[in-house]
Amino acid sequence: MASAPTTKTSICDKLGLKALNRHNILYHYAPAHGVVSYTALSVNVMNPSLIYRVCSKRDVTNILLCQSVVFTGLYLYNRPHLRTLPTKEKILYSAFGAVTFSLGSVLTWAILRSVVPQNVFLCTIAGVGSGLALVKIARTYVEHVDSLVEKTA
Repeated sequence: MASAPTTKTSICDKLGLKALNRHNILYHYAPAHGVVSYTALSVNVMNPSLIYRVCSKRDVTNILLCQSVVFTGLYLYNRPHLRTLPTKEKILYSAFGAVTFSLGSVLTWAILRSVVPQNVFLCTIAGVGSGLALVKIARTYVEHVDSLVEKTA
């Protein structure tokens, strides 16, 4: 009886870590940092007093928003459905998607904040939960669009 070939999976593979090179830094680690910034932005919009306690010297809203836009744009820029486009169009479309996603999320959180009871814990959970749900939906959507391109190629 022949045994199935075994493949060794390193701890780095299990954790989703990739080699440190320019491509992985720009299109894997930077977007991952963008998710962290995006999640912090959700908390900042839903519960600004919590972020103010951590960063009392300045309002970090614009910093978090800019990081979210830039790193989401990098994620979109490298997706298969944009690969065949000229660089200028890839930049335009990825920037549009990133800005629309980030500002749409901020609007969603502002509306959500007005309907969620003013409870610090509840607002924080609603912000983080809705933010992670929006990231999951957006990622699934982009992967679906990518799969349509891959099927036709």
